Amino acid sequence: MEYTFTLKYQLTDADRDMEALVERLGAAGCDDALAGIGQPGRLALEFTREANDADEAVRSALSDVRRAAPSARLIEVTPDLVGLTDVAHIVGVSRQNMRKLMLAYPGSFPAPVHEGSASIWHLADVLVWLQGKGSYTLSKDILDVARVALQVNVAKEGWRLQHSVSKDLESLFG
Repeated sequence: MEYTFTLKYQLTDADRDMEALVERLGAAGCDDALAGIGQPGRLALEFTREANDADEAVRSALSDVRRAAPSARLIEVTPDLVGLTDVAHIVGVSRQNMRKLMLAYPGSFPAPVHEGSASIWHLADVLVWLQGKGSYTLSKDILDVARVALQVNVAKEGWRLQHSVSKDLESLFG
């Protein structure tokens, strides 16, 4: 099956030669990705990868990028954090329709990760909720990729937090 997702990275000064980096990415197996290099110091790779499942697709891409750019730091895997407009686009409805659903089911609609003038949700949570409503046709691959993206992003942040806390404690007791 084919899975579409994006890996976003922060680059070090060692990886600022974009032509050389894109060449290394292709040699490492990332020839199924479109590279976006519009923002200085950042790299976005939109993959369309064949794999047995979404987990294998994302993990193999992460591994390929690590081989090509070992100092690049993963920022996030998408699709994961989304607004109502993003969800509406993915599901094929209007933003107003998504807002009506959110307001009509305040007790069961997933809670946002951040609530404010622009609230955001984990896409997997909203898609599972919509799937439970039964009136939306959702592509299995987008839900699978959204679940894997959520898992990778949460694991990445957990690792970062754990190491940050360890350094803080080390400075207090070390």
